[in-house]
Formats: sequence, C-alpha cells, structure tokens
Amino acid sequence: MNPLFSIITVTRNAENTLAPTLESVKGQTCRLFEYIIMDGVSTDRTLKMALNAGIQEARIYSSKDKGIYDAMNNAMECANGEYLIFLNSGDTFHAPDTLEKIAKAIMDNDFPGIVYGQTDIVDRNRQRLAPRHLTAPETLTFESFAQGMVVCHQAFVALRKITQQYDLKYRFSADYDWCIKCLQKSKRNVLVPDVVIDYLSEGVTTANHKASLIERFRIMSYYYGMLPTLIRHLKFIPRFFKHNKQLKKAKTYYSK
Repeated sequence: MNPLFSIITVTRNAENTLAPTLESVKGQTCRLFEYIIMDGVSTDRTLKMALNAGIQEARIYSSKDKGIYDAMNNAMECANGEYLIFLNSGDTFHAPDTLEKIAKAIMDNDFPGIVYGQTDIVDRNRQRLAPRHLTAPETLTFESFAQGMVVCHQAFVALRKITQQYDLKYRFSADYDWCIKCLQKSKRNVLVPDVVIDYLSEGVTTANHKASLIERFRIMSYYYGMLPTLIRHLKFIPRFFKHNKQLKKAKTYYSK
C-alpha cells in the first residue's frame, strides 16, 4: 500500500538549516508518509545529519543535479505517495499535528486535488517574524494565482497524479509555474484553516531576487495576459514595501 504523503526535501550543503526540518518531520503524529531527501552531493555534514536523524520513513539519495528544480523532478520520480509535499531545508511543519490535520482534510473531502494552508515567516531561532505577505484564500482556483503566489509552495499539497515535472527553463520561479499547472488540473481544492508551514526567512541576493521577479512576471503574463499582469504589478508595489517594513521591524525586535 502506498503512503498517503511523499514529503520531499532537496538539499546541498544544508548543515546550517537542516536540523529543524528533520526534527519537524520526525515529530509528526501522523506517520502515513515516506520522506525523500534528495541531496546534490553535499560536501558538509548534511548527509550524516540525514542518516543519523532516526526517521524510519526516510529514503536518502545523493547525486549530481542541474539545480533545485531538477532535484525536485528526480525526487518526484522516486515518490510513491498519493500527495506531494515539498519541504525545503530550514522550513518546518507548524506543529506536530500538522500532517494529521492535512490528512483529515483529505479524508473528509474525498481526496481533493490540492490541500493548502497558511504560512508563517520565522527566523533561524524559529521566532515568528510575521505571517506570509500573501494570505491563502478561502477559495482557491486557477485565477487565484493571477494575484501572485497566494499559497506558499511548501503549504501547497498536491495530488501526485495531477502533477508534472518542473519546467527547467525557469531557474527561480518554476514552483509558481508548477502550482498553476496543478490548479489547471485540480477539480477541488480544500483549505486547512490553520498555519501549516513555518518558512525560514533568508536573505536573497538582489540579482536573484530581480531575476525571480522577471521570471514570475513572464509566467503570469503567459497564463493571465500581459496587460492585466502589468496592471496587477502596479498594485503589488505598496504591498511589497509594507511587508518588507513589517519583516525589518520584527527582525529588529528579536535581535535586541
């Protein structure tokens, strides 16, 4: 019998962020999962940490890849679970019963295409900084993602049979494209009315951030049209600065 979930963590030299992720997976009250760690031939303690974590459901692979999305594709090919959860190194489930809540939502709603929830932003000390700048909507549709990535990738739990490989022509935003494609195929989407993921806030280089925004604009224009996308981006600017201000304020408070 296949597990209900395939939890996937992609790593490469992740010794500084991996421990909370391993502890979170190990501590889940629901055990209906397999845990796939897809490593990109780390040269630090990453593999040793994964091997010593004591997670019975874990399968650990280490091979060269062409980047994070290629590694995710490789992990998907190994997955046996009915649903896929991508949990990056440093990110965690919000609570020990989070997976149990997601499983209940699946069972109570006759195996929907997508189950999703809210996300909190945390620092390396696991202190909550702020809620994610976009709130997951009560009703999620294909059109929802015209407003941006309204559900964090890690909080977006997709039925494996509706998924496809990540498009490797995108280096930074293939997850946004992937989620949209899942929404195109999903017939029913169910909200877990709770925070399900704690997302590690890490600095992104300016160059990568700009490249990511450009990619996301291209993806949004492809699915939702160039002119509507331009108009929406003008509305995004105040939201972006407001969220950055909140994060800076929270980081200043916890650094005292």
